[in-house]
Amino acid sequence: MKRRSVLLAALALTAASGGTAMAARKPSAAGKRVVVYYQTQYANGTYVSPLALTEHRTGVTDVLVAAVHLNDLNGPYAPVHLNDDPPGAAKYDRMWRDLKTLRGQGVHVLAMVGGAAPGSFTRLDEEFDTYYPLLRDFIRRYELDGVDLDVEERMSLAGIERVISALRADFGADFIITLAPVGSALSGGGNLSGFDYDALYRSRGGDIAWFNAQFYNGWGRMNSTADYDAIITRGLIPASKVVAGTLTSPANGGSGYVGMATLKSTLGALASKHPGFGGVAGWEYFNSQPGGTAAPWKWAAEVASALKIRR
Repeated sequence: MKRRSVLLAALALTAASGGTAMAARKPSAAGKRVVVYYQTQYANGTYVSPLALTEHRTGVTDVLVAAVHLNDLNGPYAPVHLNDDPPGAAKYDRMWRDLKTLRGQGVHVLAMVGGAAPGSFTRLDEEFDTYYPLLRDFIRRYELDGVDLDVEERMSLAGIERVISALRADFGADFIITLAPVGSALSGGGNLSGFDYDALYRSRGGDIAWFNAQFYNGWGRMNSTADYDAIITRGLIPASKVVAGTLTSPANGGSGYVGMATLKSTLGALASKHPGFGGVAGWEYFNSQPGGTAAPWKWAAEVASALKIRR
């Protein structure tokens, strides 16, 4: 989803060999999700905690920590990193504690893998046996509820199928697997991933909890229901598996930001038009409007109210 800087880290991830991801506490197919991408953990040197999302009873259902990348093992950098640093760096200790707290409060915590920085999915596609264990062990170490696969580089259909199948085999039926295609990729239009999403859904739809479809940066808009409707009217992917992804601030993408009043109107219309509507996802948390950096949790509370989610 991700208009972030391309970052490379410095230390290796110490992979734990034991634990497995904890079971999800809410059904992964439940509709009307409020999904928040949490990519900026530090803003101007100050830690940004996600705990306000539950402290203020916003109705958030899923927090996606971003962005995880798999680096070239033959290169100068650590094989796994989260933004600028390895996931085990001391700067992230508080973040992992806070995310564990959220999980204890019933919020799903997923890791977003890939995004605008290329390489992770090419490596999983071409050298699966080398790079998939790094992803698997990262998930185990941090006891995540799931992963969001944001493939913004060319990958084969067989390659993404293999990743999904391995995740399901390793983590079981309750593990949440989502993908984050641009919105048009689900309606037969432009696509950043290489593989065909219709074909993927036909072969692995039962393993995909939902799609966080990106309706911004020229790949769709949320100023009306039209682009979302174009996906559902094709009759392949149901509304329960399409979460409408949007920018939470005009600073978070090149184009396509929709103000809160318009967004709430669109969400309300989608919920009325499509039974089982999947919900909304916001890129990203730290500066979300209308609260901005002082109160980014207000975005989640506003969209949850539009969807009539109990808080």
